[in-house]
Amino acid sequence: MLLHRPRQSSLVRCAYGTPRRALGTLLLLGLVALAAAVGGHGVGERLAPGGWTPARAQSTRADAFLAERFGAGQPHLVLVATAPGPVDAPAAARAGRALTERLAADPHTAWVRGYWPRARPELRGRDGRSACVGVRFHGDERAVLAAAKAVTAREAGRAGPLEITVAGEAALFAEMERLSTEGATVAEMIIAPLVLLIMLWIFGSLVAALLPVVVGAFAVVTTTALLRLLSEVMTVSVFVLNIATALGFGLAVDYCLLMVSRYREELAAGAAPVRAAGRVLATAGRAVAFSATTVAAALGALLVFPLPLTRSLALGGAAVAVCSAAGALLVLPALLVLLGPRVNRYDVFARWRRGGRRAFAEGRWYRLAMWVTRRPAAVALGTLLLLGLLAAPGVDARFGMYDDRILPASSPVARASQRLRADFDGESGTAASVVLPDVRVTPPPAAAPAVAAAAADGATDPEDPAAPEDAAVDEPAGRAGTGGSSGAPDASTAAVDAYATRLSRLPGVRRVRTATGVYAHGRRTAEPGPWAAGFTGPTGTWLSVTPSAASVLSPDGRLLTERLRHEPAPTAALVGGPGARLTDTEDAFGDRLPAAVLITVAATLVLLFAYTRSLLVPVKAVLLNALSLAATFGIIVAVFQQGRLDALLGPLDGPRTTDVVIPAVMFCTAFGLSMDYEVFLLSRILEEHRRGSPTDLAVAVGLQRTARLFTSAALVFAVVMGSLAACDLVMLQLIGFGLAVAVLLDCTLVRALLVPAIMSLAGRANWWPATRRGARPGPDTAGRTSHRPSAPAGRA
Repeated sequence: MLLHRPRQSSLVRCAYGTPRRALGTLLLLGLVALAAAVGGHGVGERLAPGGWTPARAQSTRADAFLAERFGAGQPHLVLVATAPGPVDAPAAARAGRALTERLAADPHTAWVRGYWPRARPELRGRDGRSACVGVRFHGDERAVLAAAKAVTAREAGRAGPLEITVAGEAALFAEMERLSTEGATVAEMIIAPLVLLIMLWIFGSLVAALLPVVVGAFAVVTTTALLRLLSEVMTVSVFVLNIATALGFGLAVDYCLLMVSRYREELAAGAAPVRAAGRVLATAGRAVAFSATTVAAALGALLVFPLPLTRSLALGGAAVAVCSAAGALLVLPALLVLLGPRVNRYDVFARWRRGGRRAFAEGRWYRLAMWVTRRPAAVALGTLLLLGLLAAPGVDARFGMYDDRILPASSPVARASQRLRADFDGESGTAASVVLPDVRVTPPPAAAPAVAAAAADGATDPEDPAAPEDAAVDEPAGRAGTGGSSGAPDASTAAVDAYATRLSRLPGVRRVRTATGVYAHGRRTAEPGPWAAGFTGPTGTWLSVTPSAASVLSPDGRLLTERLRHEPAPTAALVGGPGARLTDTEDAFGDRLPAAVLITVAATLVLLFAYTRSLLVPVKAVLLNALSLAATFGIIVAVFQQGRLDALLGPLDGPRTTDVVIPAVMFCTAFGLSMDYEVFLLSRILEEHRRGSPTDLAVAVGLQRTARLFTSAALVFAVVMGSLAACDLVMLQLIGFGLAVAVLLDCTLVRALLVPAIMSLAGRANWWPATRRGARPGPDTAGRTSHRPSAPAGRA
């Protein structure tokens, strides 16, 4: 049982039995960390920027079909060239042709489609002084991002009379990466001194404050090595590295606070350093092991989602939980044995700490718990009502995905993207693509020149006479039309014509373009021209559907995708494009969410039952964690979607939607830390109860023992995360603000008020069916005669 007098295991005696053995253990672990640092070197280059959409989703298959069979689809990078005068001026035209030739000659380029050399009017700005060139690259997401960065570094800036800026999906990812790195660096430089001061205060000495730094470094380094191994066999998202660093640091502070606090109690009771470390492992170490196992199992539930992002988060989050526990259970005891009483050295705030020892019953957390347990129903009802009000805005969440509008106005990518929307036909970034495999349409006779040019020039920049006035920026290259010259059944042509007519009649559709013409409002508005050859071929036919909504990464885009997919088609259609990717991502979350919740709840219940031998306590822990996360989500929706703080903070960049992925990523970290606080509080409550204390007293003693620990840990983490809210990137603002709110809500309203109130109301039912075998009223695990000793004033 937890309260039995701990005995040193053979492993503890072997590893930490003497200072010399502890030093040997520490050196061995140092070699492990060094090997991990070498093995994990360069992991950032192996991580993928995306992973937001399931690999087998309909939108993914549609986009791949277009890229492979038609040389069509959305460009990864769009270069916007601006001239001081008309782009058709001789000097500007020469520079534009040279730019196009350089892009086409790049071995990473799959195709180039731009204004030059054919002077395609749809790719010229409305003012006549700008033109755009779209580029699609070979390879996976990592290869595309690397190629886009290389092209941006080489081409962006002045090119003769042209000023080149970049936009597009790859440019957005690269700019987000740059701003994230810069924002995190600035935040760290500003916040590091403040965090150091807080750590010095809560740990009570400089030596103790450095312990979580060592443990956190061990956890992050070993996790990085594991991520490097994972990247060899699966797609690992770049977000995992950020989450692993944040969660690793947060868990290290939690675990070190709990174990150092217990170690000081043992030293104060007269135990030798080796004996004290053994007792810490048997008590606080057990709580750490259960906490890490629960966090790892709960995060592992993300594996049920078919997104590369969530699966890599599941494995990365579980890895950092295990590595953090390994650092706390292996590295920290060795350091404590070597340090002994020197762990209390260099208390720079000693003169400001309250001197002497205060009676246990006078502790502010003890008094708060006793105040709550005298009126548990009122406190529980009031706190639940407050959390419910905070969670209420979450009901009105409008899910979407972030685009370039999350970038600050000063970003060159944001300015280029805004110019694309203002001066060009914005279809290239919003159009839906409907693929009809194995449906061949006879290309019009006028398509022959385009087909011949495509065969001669490939997909780089085929001979393509001007498209209709309303043609899209992402007009296909035309090479796939070669298979239609032999003629196709008239029934297929009629079926595609009728299908395009029906699609153009759907609400939210502005225009449909395909091999049979251009359609709007249920009728054909233009006959097919040479451009139509690119919409059909031996492998099928596709349609480009232009939405009327300004942004398709919103509920409007999902609604349009559902209408397109529900419309009867000549064959099994594949719908792709940005709106379809959003729909598939939402569906991936929604379809698998019940299974993920069931696995998380089951794992948490089983592990907490094994730890507490109680049925009610694990259920209470799961429900309160869910309520805390719901309140956090409601606050996020109120601030970032509904703009409730705009009057105070000013309007935020980005669309007024709630990103469908970022909150899920953020809640992984919040859940892990919440479960830490729960286990730490329960560990001391259980000790007191198993000694024979009544429930109310056990809760008060447990809160007094641990509340300062988890509130201090939450404060450190909230300060670090809150610093991200000052960054320019709204995505970092969301993550930083959300995580800071999550941990502060959890350690105050939930742990300090709700837990004591609910446990007081439940009374003896908390412990069913557990018994108090081996209860020893009086002496505690350190052999003291009172179960309420007080730690040195001001110490953790």
